[in-house]
Amino acid sequence: MNVVKSKLNLLNRELGALEFNRRVLALAQNLKIPLLERLKYICIVSSNLDEFFEIRIAVLKEQLRKNPKSKTQDGLIVGDAYLNIVKETQTLVSHKYKIFQKDILPRLEREGVHLHFESAWTPSQHRWAKTYFEKELVPLLTPIVLDPAHPFPKVINKSLNFFVTLEGKDDFGRTPKLAVVQAPRSIPRVIQMPARISQKPYGIAILSTFMQSFVHELFPGMKITGCYQFRVTRNSDLFVSDDDISDLKESLKGELSTRHLGDAVRLEISSDIPDHLLKYLRKSCDLNPEDCYRVDGPVNLMRLMQVAEIVNRPDLKFPSHIPKLPLIKGSIFDELKTRDVLLHHPYESFEPVLNLLRTASKDPDVLAIKQTIYRTGNVSPVMDALIEAAKNGKEVTVIVELLARFDEETNISWAAKLEEVGAHVVYGVVKHKCHAKMIMIVRKELLPVKGKRKPEHTLKRYVHLGTGNYHPRTAKLYTDFGLMTSNPSICDDVHKIFMQLTGTSRLIKLKSLWHSPFTMFDQIVKHIQAEAKAAKLGKPARIVVKVNALLEPAVINELYKASQAGVKIDLIVRGVCALKPKVKGLSENIRVRSIVGQFLEHHRIFYFYANGKENVYLSSADWMDRNLFRRIEVAFPILEPELKQKVINEGLNELLKDVSSWNMNSDGLYKQSASASNNKLSGQQNLLLKYSVVTKSSKRKLKA
Repeated sequence: MNVVKSKLNLLNRELGALEFNRRVLALAQNLKIPLLERLKYICIVSSNLDEFFEIRIAVLKEQLRKNPKSKTQDGLIVGDAYLNIVKETQTLVSHKYKIFQKDILPRLEREGVHLHFESAWTPSQHRWAKTYFEKELVPLLTPIVLDPAHPFPKVINKSLNFFVTLEGKDDFGRTPKLAVVQAPRSIPRVIQMPARISQKPYGIAILSTFMQSFVHELFPGMKITGCYQFRVTRNSDLFVSDDDISDLKESLKGELSTRHLGDAVRLEISSDIPDHLLKYLRKSCDLNPEDCYRVDGPVNLMRLMQVAEIVNRPDLKFPSHIPKLPLIKGSIFDELKTRDVLLHHPYESFEPVLNLLRTASKDPDVLAIKQTIYRTGNVSPVMDALIEAAKNGKEVTVIVELLARFDEETNISWAAKLEEVGAHVVYGVVKHKCHAKMIMIVRKELLPVKGKRKPEHTLKRYVHLGTGNYHPRTAKLYTDFGLMTSNPSICDDVHKIFMQLTGTSRLIKLKSLWHSPFTMFDQIVKHIQAEAKAAKLGKPARIVVKVNALLEPAVINELYKASQAGVKIDLIVRGVCALKPKVKGLSENIRVRSIVGQFLEHHRIFYFYANGKENVYLSSADWMDRNLFRRIEVAFPILEPELKQKVINEGLNELLKDVSSWNMNSDGLYKQSASASNNKLSGQQNLLLKYSVVTKSSKRKLKA
């Protein structure tokens, strides 16, 4: 048997992240997608790249600063890997701006959505813009002249700034040459021009245009010879030493206060800046030439997401839909005594989950609620329900993951509010992020008795387990499954995990759930090997896995072995995948596809044929080292046959036949399905039609 061990290659991992963004950019070019949605995809790529630099590139830059010749764990020289990644990133950024300038902007113009730039302003537009600048912007702007008393400022992470060149002498007799103007984040980046001034249905002006037109008003008596927008991205990874934590929350607060001033990792700058000024800027930021990105347009395209919000043109957006509410008769607790409820978001509403919590918070028979929180948002009905439950005297325990990246401040704030009303707040386990999505409700109920015996009370548990965060907004944008159940085995396992998280335990044995960092990896390997064994015996064998990323080397090697044993394997991997399919003698029985569509594919599904038993597990865990060994995760089984078939049909089969899928070749590169250009609906569109309450016009639009 030819088994080639998979090695986690840093270069391939980062290039894989860029490759995913190329697939998103392909949506921005897809003429079948409404125009404002195509603009959103441009913005999404911009946001993805921000995080790519703040975290992934920041780690490489840190290694480079310490030792340019150092090697990664997989033997790559960090400097060489970095240059390869930068080259591909530069190409991607150039492609993104080309789509924006040559395709999206002209089409917006034809639809009456006009971006007004200074060169084409009419006299009345110029007067309006000048008035707006003087009244709304000047009071908030602080020009900083660069001289020995005012060195180059350490501009904060991802802020919009302007580098200004000057001539002349000021009242103090100084002859400044350079200045920096930082745009406060309170200033809107996208401003709607009144229709009577714009002479267009939707006239849009961006902040950089105002600055480049009127920046001279900030330097009276001086001649402005140039004004160039720029943006610095900084290392935003938090470092909290495991060896010196007496209070995780306080330690984290200290890190958050300086996050926006970390080491620079990227400089984005107007494409027209002279070379000598760019050199001055990058040296001031301690960056190399390869760290600089000249861009043809706004340095932060992410802010143009506001354009889609301003423009009220439903015909230029995806058809609106109302998620379906499942039929639940009477009390949610009575319903869960008789059957499990499985919700498929965003096609089905998140409201039943909120209803479960709200009902529990008010029900006099509910004694306790326990929940994990990873991401939930600044405004959260989930947290509101937990706070109300605590006020109503329930024992509320919340595992708040303080290290949920970029949500740390929000989670600290919610933790404080929960503690104020008497809830028990636990911050998870040091070194292991709590990524599992769990709710457990404990209710006092009467046991049914026969005859004239006096009714007895018992404590009954109800559980919600999900693949996605308890975040109502993302529940409308991400595909996720959520299971509500009173199954005793599952509920007992969840109870044990909560006890482990809030207390201490050397070993807990679970009956139904797989549990990272303890049993999930072993269970995954065990199930893959069982399918390989069945295939060798000539029995039917099948594996279908849907995850966001597949990187764990040992798991990949087991999949290779199973393929060689004859197991038919389908992998639906939205993002980075280190496994290569269709390689002769290695992975001929493996197919890898990626689905990138209207919604972010987010649920993780593990399917094993299991001699016809068809074991189906749902999870929030990707098949990555961090999820399997360094996070608290669970995978939970779907036991009821009808619900199991629902997961198989909607979560797997619908995507396996998706005409818009991207298929990976044996070289690791993706190619979109040849049938993507036909008029068949995608898997997501089919599910929208199946579940959503849509208008007739929306249905026609989906089918068009």
